Amino acid sequence: MYQALSIIVTGRVQGVGFRPFVYSLAEKFHLTGTVQNNLDHVILIIEGKEDHLGRAVEELKCSPPPLSKINTITVKEIPLIYFEEFTIVPSEKIETHSLPWISADAAICEYCLEEMNDPTNRRYKYPFINCTQCGPRYTIIQALPYDRPNTTMSEFAMCDQCHEEYENPLNRRHHAQPICCTECGPATSLYNQNGELVTQDEQALFEIGALIRSGHIVGIKGIGGYHLACDALQERAVNEVRVRKNRPARPLAIMARDTGVVKKYCHLSNEEEEMLTSAVMPIVVLQKRRECNLPDILSPGLSTIGVMLPYTPLHHRLFEASGLECMVMTSANPSGLPIQYKDESMGHLCDYILTHNRDIHLPIDDSVVQFSDANMLYHRRARGFVPDPFQTKSEVDGIIAFGGNQKNTFAVGKQKDIVISAHIGDLDNEEMIRFFKDQLHHYKKWLDVEVKHIAVDKHPLYASATLAKEYDCTVIPVQHHHAHLVSCMEDNGIEEPCIGIILDGTGYGDDGNIWGFEFLYGNVQSFERLGHLEYTPLPGGEKAVKETWRNAVGMLHHYWQDDGIEMAIKLFPDKVDEINIIKRMIVNQVNTPMAGTCGRVFDAVSGILGTCLTSTYEGEAAIKLSDRLIPETEHSEEIYPFHIKTNQENQLQLNLSPMIYQIIQDKLNNHSVTKIIQTFHRTIVSCCVEMIKRLVELNPHMNRTVMLSGGTFQNIYLQKEIKAKLQDEGFVVKTHKNVPCHDGGLSLGQMIIASHSVSHESQ
Repeated sequence: MYQALSIIVTGRVQGVGFRPFVYSLAEKFHLTGTVQNNLDHVILIIEGKEDHLGRAVEELKCSPPPLSKINTITVKEIPLIYFEEFTIVPSEKIETHSLPWISADAAICEYCLEEMNDPTNRRYKYPFINCTQCGPRYTIIQALPYDRPNTTMSEFAMCDQCHEEYENPLNRRHHAQPICCTECGPATSLYNQNGELVTQDEQALFEIGALIRSGHIVGIKGIGGYHLACDALQERAVNEVRVRKNRPARPLAIMARDTGVVKKYCHLSNEEEEMLTSAVMPIVVLQKRRECNLPDILSPGLSTIGVMLPYTPLHHRLFEASGLECMVMTSANPSGLPIQYKDESMGHLCDYILTHNRDIHLPIDDSVVQFSDANMLYHRRARGFVPDPFQTKSEVDGIIAFGGNQKNTFAVGKQKDIVISAHIGDLDNEEMIRFFKDQLHHYKKWLDVEVKHIAVDKHPLYASATLAKEYDCTVIPVQHHHAHLVSCMEDNGIEEPCIGIILDGTGYGDDGNIWGFEFLYGNVQSFERLGHLEYTPLPGGEKAVKETWRNAVGMLHHYWQDDGIEMAIKLFPDKVDEINIIKRMIVNQVNTPMAGTCGRVFDAVSGILGTCLTSTYEGEAAIKLSDRLIPETEHSEEIYPFHIKTNQENQLQLNLSPMIYQIIQDKLNNHSVTKIIQTFHRTIVSCCVEMIKRLVELNPHMNRTVMLSGGTFQNIYLQKEIKAKLQDEGFVVKTHKNVPCHDGGLSLGQMIIASHSVSHESQ
């Protein structure tokens, strides 16, 4: 019996070879009809024998193209039209209120890599080879639907052979929008520091390989922007990259030739290898082997290093041309400024530039992830993951959440979908703010969003507060740690009130102080602050954040006044004059905000132990402190003492002064720094668990579900141990799954809170 079906498929179905896949199904099951792209879905009309249609639909559901991500499939029987054949009809931009999915950029697939290395293939050694399963997407799309005229490939007219492949439904490149070859596609050019053309095409690749091998620093134009590259084993070249980027200590990522090289230098679990070789191919933070001989300057003082594999054909050609095992591959921008992606002079950053003439419409950084056993943690959600949307039960249409000031991302709402931007960075200067605004403009245009409401952090000095004034719409301020709590709840699909342990470095509190060691209870509607760390002075404000010893002096004076100053002088004997000035600042309350944050506790301990007296990048002191943790050969339950009391607001208040005092004594008595750090970490775990147990005793009505959020939970030990010990006490504990625990996930929580606020106001 013959039937006709109308099938609508929503999700990531553009730019992933979905229409050619459907065509192959039609061939396989002898079906007729049509398939057509629309902004947010693919429409199929198929006719054939009933059992053939059923098998085709089943295969559509169970075995779609690898890069696709099906959201919904709606199947409806319709009257027969009696098509004579199956055809792919041109895309149509039908007005829709649903979210148009935009495909992420994908790493080179095994088939294209094989063809590029095949001397008999017409794309042999071509550095821009791609197909429906790999290549640029997000970074070249100018408008929707995703068709070649709406991309930066529109200026490259296809040659006859490429056009034939593009039109052939049985070809792997059927409707591959960036399709090209040496005859009709982009080409490489090599320029010197003065912007003068040196050579082009194959000779350019040969020359750049020799330049990297000889110790030069080169700029490489990739999918989402320019990288700075050099030989990772040449310490002088690596140091020069640091000097030019003004990046003295933050770890630099390396690109390894293959997994064999990765395993030579680093430990690699099955989960890490699977992600490293996936279509995303992000930077994966790995543990170095004990015998690793990579220069320490790549990740100074750390036992880990960020590693990625070649994810574009151009990268593979670079390794072939240079003969190297691994290269530094870091974004080509001075620290604190946006990634360089336009074809402008970069002479001050590199000696030579290898560029190409395919424009990047929207820049994007490399994603960075790390594994805790089998669980993946996002440090930076960008290339390969963005712009996949999040579905929500909340009505978020017309809402934009501006995120935080550090590790910024913004979120755009359309109907019940949320698109979180790629990692933006820290909004600390005009260049970054302009970059934020440019990115936001693109997202609004792509998603066709009319902005009605903007969610911003409550901090009055954050750039987002000023930016929001440029829009004629409702501004909804959201408390920083409430946003963290709700971000983790939304990430886990939880709506009922729950407990939140929010540990981070800085968040503007409702009382005007700096929060960051918080024990909250609430949901999207509201929250109650049930407990927190006792406030201590932060003399100099931001200066004390960067110079950890100042933070330590502030704590010591707060806890022990003149005796504390004497301890500070013993710990920092070369800073006597500054310590006395700091004392007067605290006494006279000059530029000395009060703070109670986990990040500042880590800073103070790092300063006391001398592991990091001055941070050159955010979180450096805490990262170096936690990196000194080593697996304990003998299990120990030893912790430092701490106090918990009830304050005037009837909140539990954590006092860590007994711990700080004992750490100082251990340090002055030359105890093992590693043992001190281990005991310190166990103490933070213990005090968090004890605070939760006491809060539940005082509030037996509370749900026993706990969210862990905030940047401190990038510390894998703390996340694992607090979770495990709370689970042992009968709590259900949730951590982030799809967004970072740090401020990169803040916009998700802001979006959901703003949605509830809007819904509540309209009732």
